[in-house]
Amino acid sequence: MTATTVLLLIVAALAAFGLSFYQYLFRAKKKGTTLFFLAFLRFVTLFAVFVLLINPVVSHKDLQIAKTPLPVLLDNSQSIKELGQDSLAKLLAEKISVNKQLKDKYDVQLYTFDDAFETGKTPDFKGKQTRIDQAAQNLQQMYRNATYPVVMLTDGNQTVGNDYIYSFKENTVVYPVVLGDTTTFTDLRVGQVNVNKYAFLKNKFPVEVFLQYSGNKAVNASFSIMQGNTTLSKQTVSFSPDKKAQVVNVLLNADKVGVQTYRAVITSAEPEKNKYNNVKNFAVEVIDQRSEIALVSSVNHPDLGAIKRGIETNKQRRVTILKPSEIKSLADYNLLILYQPDASFRQFLEQNKSAGLNTFTITGNSTDYNLLNQYQNLVSFRMSGQREDYLADYNSQFSLFSQEDIGFANFPPLQQPFGTITAKEGVSVLLSSRIRNVATGSPLMVFSEDGAKRSAMLFGENIWKWRVDYHVNNKTFEGFDIFLDKTVQFLTTNAKRKSLVVNHESFYNSGEPITISAEYFNKNYEFEENARLTLSLKNKKTGASKNYDFLKGNKEYKVNLDGLGAGQYTFTVKEATSNTSYSGKFEVLDFEIEKQFVNPDLARLKQLAQNTNGTAYYPANVEDLIKALAENDSYKPTQKEVIKKSPLIEWVWILVIMAVTLAAEWFTRKYNGLL
Repeated sequence: MTATTVLLLIVAALAAFGLSFYQYLFRAKKKGTTLFFLAFLRFVTLFAVFVLLINPVVSHKDLQIAKTPLPVLLDNSQSIKELGQDSLAKLLAEKISVNKQLKDKYDVQLYTFDDAFETGKTPDFKGKQTRIDQAAQNLQQMYRNATYPVVMLTDGNQTVGNDYIYSFKENTVVYPVVLGDTTTFTDLRVGQVNVNKYAFLKNKFPVEVFLQYSGNKAVNASFSIMQGNTTLSKQTVSFSPDKKAQVVNVLLNADKVGVQTYRAVITSAEPEKNKYNNVKNFAVEVIDQRSEIALVSSVNHPDLGAIKRGIETNKQRRVTILKPSEIKSLADYNLLILYQPDASFRQFLEQNKSAGLNTFTITGNSTDYNLLNQYQNLVSFRMSGQREDYLADYNSQFSLFSQEDIGFANFPPLQQPFGTITAKEGVSVLLSSRIRNVATGSPLMVFSEDGAKRSAMLFGENIWKWRVDYHVNNKTFEGFDIFLDKTVQFLTTNAKRKSLVVNHESFYNSGEPITISAEYFNKNYEFEENARLTLSLKNKKTGASKNYDFLKGNKEYKVNLDGLGAGQYTFTVKEATSNTSYSGKFEVLDFEIEKQFVNPDLARLKQLAQNTNGTAYYPANVEDLIKALAENDSYKPTQKEVIKKSPLIEWVWILVIMAVTLAAEWFTRKYNGLL
């Protein structure tokens, strides 16, 4: 209590005394016992009121015994049940938690963990993932400044997260209790499958498979990759106690569009305890990105062959060289390359006005520039009849797509009539022109994007010399051909923005988090903060459906679909206000990682114990663990002095005293006829 508070209480006592004296004794003609009693009651009442108004804080000291924390971590993942240790794990956890010796010495708390960390949960051993490092991080947050031991009942098989061996803090001693049979069984396993998520139609894609073996003798096994009932690849692999891993690389054909599901399978004549891990499903989405390109020219020129060969190095592109009069239907093509358009192009350009195909225009000495001024709005031409050679300068600020400088400044010059080329607003310049060492201020290659319409122009013929020069300097055409491919890719991609954009994978593994995110934009293409998005999900096989609501995050909306079984699903995302919708599909592959194990990871659990100065125990000698913890002198209860502060306004007895004194004063006055 501060000096100010004490002073206020003294003043309050004096004020209460003065008021009670004035009210009962100052004007009294005859002072008696009754008046003194009434004055005392009034004094107590007034002083209690003043004390409540001052509200002094009273401090008092308590001594508390603080026990050392003893967290008991129980692995609640599915692998414990698969190893047949679920009943034993429950029994051991209860035995440690209720032990009287441990409870007298420690503050014993039981926690369960799988991909989450929980307290007070009855273990059901249904966790789809094991994350031991997250359990260690949660303990660090809960017991920040404490030194304590940890008992962990687990098989040590972590499926997600960082290495748990180094996750526990330095002053924490870990005592793992190893759950599972440590006997070595013969086991063949398809470990990891590395494959790209996407492949292009009619191409081959690589698959890398890691095969693992556990056993004490040499084994020959058959490894195959299957799609449905069809075997796509098959080979024999050999293992021995000294050779327990194999890496198999296979090239598969992408011959069907869509999500293609495959199985990596390993079999042998040897009996195995766990055959679930002999098969692993994986999937690849095959994309048809074939582009039909019309290279239209009325003149013969070496550029035509160089452009065709450069673009067709990407097997998804096919270039057809045609004259303007030979094109029957523009609907057959994804892109038009107009090489030196002249008067014969007029009818063809009129036709493309309606079709609206993206164009890549290359000019030269045979180009009709007046015609181009009428049919394009990227640049304006003012050309003379004199020919000129133009060198290229790379613009590092170009940002429509990623294109590195492949040595444009050192390429041979392109040729076209001398004149002025002025780029219009909204045009991006990749290359600018230079005559010898003098910059002209005019572009040499430009790109434009206007909504879904994309265009490009290159000013000058003899681009074939660029391809040859690149090969002379680099012994390959690759860099130049990639430059052409990126140009074509930009022009064949119509990126018209949608108001509802939904992001999802084409397939997920069973047990993994399944998250679908969405963005919704208003008419100004601004992110709409108040959108109401719902998702309707349907299982294609069973027809069962379920609805979900999206939750708003940071500039996106998200929904979690965890817990879905293996199968194919279709879904529709709808925005309630505008009724805008998006439909999609994905597949959940049958793969439960917690069923992959036949043994506990004894080596890592022993290493964890060694790193933390602990000891690994087996279920049979858990009594030794209890005894070691009970007799460990490193952990002793500590006595703490706790200062508790409580304001007097919280004391109910003051109100009781006020009620009693007021009642006593009223009855006394009533009895003596003073009312």
